[in-house]
Amino acid sequence: MSNHMQCPACGQQIPAHKNPVPTVDVVIFFPPQSIVLIERKNFPQGWALPGGFVDYGEKAETAAVREAKEETGLDVVLTDLLGVYSHAGRDPRFHTLSIAYTAVAATKEISPGDDAGKAALFELNNLPDMAFDHHRIVSDFLNKLNGLG
Repeated sequence: MSNHMQCPACGQQIPAHKNPVPTVDVVIFFPPQSIVLIERKNFPQGWALPGGFVDYGEKAETAAVREAKEETGLDVVLTDLLGVYSHAGRDPRFHTLSIAYTAVAATKEISPGDDAGKAALFELNNLPDMAFDHHRIVSDFLNKLNGLG
């Protein structure tokens, strides 16, 4: 999508692009059947996968590891790229594009931080309602885990 803006240097009309905001989400897996979710303090509230915005100049993988640490206290190792989720309505605030990863952590010493009110392990067969499109991301993870994806 392109609009126009005035160039601050010459005053001419130039294209101004409106793009989705890049984010990351992380499915932190504890075999055989548990993942980590955070309860968000900010809008939109609810349970969600750890994740957040990619900072300018930051690699998506670095952002995923950083966000997992900030929101759960866990040092994670990314194990796979799960998918890219870009539906315009996935975030009620504005259009985001999420790069979702799978990860593992060495310990289960979870401590919520950043914008997470709580962080906890959940069995994959007993998940709460989730914010954003995280139910779809977890469903894709389950399909991959079960050899269907």
